[in-house]
Amino acid sequence: MTPLLRQILNLSDNPISKPVLINDISMKLNIFLTILAAGCMLVLSCKKDNYEAPTSLLSGKLVYKGETFGVEKDQVPFQLYQFGFGKVGPIGQSFSQDGTYSALLFDGDYKLIIPNGQGPFLWKKTAAGNPDTTVITMRGNQTLDLEVTPYYMIRTPQITAAAGKVNAVFKVEKIITDAANARNIESVGLYINRTQFASSGTNIAAATTAGAAIADPNNIALSVTIPALTPTQNYVYARIGVKIANVEDRIYSPVTKVSF
Repeated sequence: MTPLLRQILNLSDNPISKPVLINDISMKLNIFLTILAAGCMLVLSCKKDNYEAPTSLLSGKLVYKGETFGVEKDQVPFQLYQFGFGKVGPIGQSFSQDGTYSALLFDGDYKLIIPNGQGPFLWKKTAAGNPDTTVITMRGNQTLDLEVTPYYMIRTPQITAAAGKVNAVFKVEKIITDAANARNIESVGLYINRTQFASSGTNIAAATTAGAAIADPNNIALSVTIPALTPTQNYVYARIGVKIANVEDRIYSPVTKVSF
């Protein structure tokens, strides 16, 4: 018999101490229950932490007829849905600035979509106009490139430095030309930064030209002055971006390291 139970049974034999013992027993019961609850939570937490993490790597890149292109880092999303397990919400991910992506997943069946209106390209759609799905079966690591149709492609970009400036010469090819989906160029830009993350949203200097001012899309030139850098460094990173009218995201050339 436990001391706590013996105290309860002896209450009737000692009426004077009965109120004191009741308070003492109540306090001990509260402590016991608190410790028990904490122990249960610890066990459940440990059990949850002991679940294996996903180990299958899904990776790939955005491509157009096998060619890669760039976007702005973490600004173009895609969604993964896993079949079963009662999960109805998406696993949200985004593309890196070079158009690549990766996600650690559990083995199983998934569907992948790029939501409408995301990216400087068109993703395939169903007859009803909804984003079409790519079905993926994960059994270990898998590489899957995603074929899309960009509005434009940046061709033959040449980026150099001279006389305190970064200069770019390039062509722009219009890919989507049908009346329903074609878009004009809103502007083109040259962006430089101290680090490899150079874009319209992340730069130390930029030069832009309106689309209406482009006389020849096969011969576009931009130049931007390199600002004073503190601490000093003798290089910057640069890339070209094309902003499409009524499309939020730009398409970019590869990042180029330019020494000066």
